[in-house]
Amino acid sequence: MERERKALLAGGGVVVVGAVAVAAVLWPGGGGSSSGQAPSDGKTGTSSAAPSPSRSYPLSTRPRTIPAVRDFTPAHGPGWKPGGGRVVVRDKGLADEGRLIADELGLAYGGEDAEAGSGDVELALGGARRANQESYRMTVRDGRVRIVGPSGTGVFYGTRTLKQEAHGGATVPEGVVADEPAKPQRGFMIDIARKHFTADWIKDRIREIGDLKFNQLGLHFSDDQAFRIESDSHPEIVSADRLSKKQVREILSLAAERHVAVVPEIDSPGHLGTVIKAHPDLQLRDANGVAQRGAVDISKPGSAKIVDDLLKEYAGLFKGAYWHLGADEYRALTVKDPEASYPQLAAAARQKYGADAGVQDLAQGWLNDRAKTMAPFDRKLKAWNDGFYPDGVVEADKDLEVAYWTGKEIGAREPVSYLSDGRKLTNYNDEFLYYVLGQPNTFKYPTGQRIYESWTPRVVRGTTAVPAKYDDQILGGTFAVWCDLAQSQTAAQVAQGVRMPLRATVQKLWDPEEPELTWSQFVALAGRLSG
Repeated sequence: MERERKALLAGGGVVVVGAVAVAAVLWPGGGGSSSGQAPSDGKTGTSSAAPSPSRSYPLSTRPRTIPAVRDFTPAHGPGWKPGGGRVVVRDKGLADEGRLIADELGLAYGGEDAEAGSGDVELALGGARRANQESYRMTVRDGRVRIVGPSGTGVFYGTRTLKQEAHGGATVPEGVVADEPAKPQRGFMIDIARKHFTADWIKDRIREIGDLKFNQLGLHFSDDQAFRIESDSHPEIVSADRLSKKQVREILSLAAERHVAVVPEIDSPGHLGTVIKAHPDLQLRDANGVAQRGAVDISKPGSAKIVDDLLKEYAGLFKGAYWHLGADEYRALTVKDPEASYPQLAAAARQKYGADAGVQDLAQGWLNDRAKTMAPFDRKLKAWNDGFYPDGVVEADKDLEVAYWTGKEIGAREPVSYLSDGRKLTNYNDEFLYYVLGQPNTFKYPTGQRIYESWTPRVVRGTTAVPAKYDDQILGGTFAVWCDLAQSQTAAQVAQGVRMPLRATVQKLWDPEEPELTWSQFVALAGRLSG
């Protein structure tokens, strides 16, 4: 594609990328040099950003960012550097994006009434009606920058590209960036239940992933070890080290500013140890009366009531588009004969769903009932893949998105089993995307290099990609931090440990094709952009 584009440019043709046609115009006065700096005037040894009729500029080179821009049309010209200019916006709705990039680049904010001039950055809404809402087009020409997108999110991503290109005083190359993500869901999930992370630490991660064009932050805040957000409906279950609702609102406000959707998760009917501690009568027990850690008895109405209370309460706090219902590792379904081991569940299943129903149907019905609880709140709902059970009387709600993390559970199903059934799926592959503190069981800390060189969104389980025909059903991926052995790393060590894996993950979600840079070049770029 790059070779064809250059040939078209040489002939003054048109480059077509996806549905975007970019005219190949070589503007007088030319573009940035391969070093990213405007060329010297040959007399004083200094560089100048002002075009001159007597000066020629080499054709600019592709900007280096993380993730990499997907298409760049080079041009001849001096490029652009921040210094003395302003940020102006054409639409009032872009004021937040305008003020943010102005502050980051040391520019004045000119508001929406000013006309863009030399040295300025202009933000505007526009583009094709059916364009990817996260797409943008950034043009550097005539000493100014113009970023246009069909939504504020697209414009924001254009400012992230500009911020990276101008980092450290570098010159932003002359030409046109036309960019959009390959996958609509690009996530980072944090287990804040097993390990308490401060609000400030979480905010720092939002700033980091926002600059990298991630668009989701998962918060797993309830588990056997702790319940980490203040509750009005059930304060008895909340842990001492927790986030207040005021702190959560601050986190949500920052996330909205950085175009990151927060995806909360209250896992059930397993992983409810803190609920059980306050309500021991709800704990699941087997036929011998042995209590099952973290699992509630889903044959008891009280189990559903307390979970629904919490779902409704936090749906009022987290008002984003997504919600994760959990549903993994329910202990009643980790034994060979659930009906014999848990006769009370088997009896409840038959009573509710008929004589042919079993324990898995009761569990599947539990998940569907929680989806019904969330229906009035109009959320897109996710559940872990081992919460979907085949060949039963009850089928999982068709609108539930599969969060595929493992193939190690009893009766494990290949990703194609879900995809061939028409389900949409998000990739949480525990082989590549699970950062589990203390490396229990067979987990190893994932490396950015392995993700960068061997993973794509189609590698859902293990190391083998699903057939390309299912690509559109794979909505994206999420890199997850799980804090099983919480004291194994400090919060600062976690932030450092996930730094390069996050960058590698978003590169492959933004563009799943083989990256242009080698891994060592990618690491060097990451170091330069954060230096």
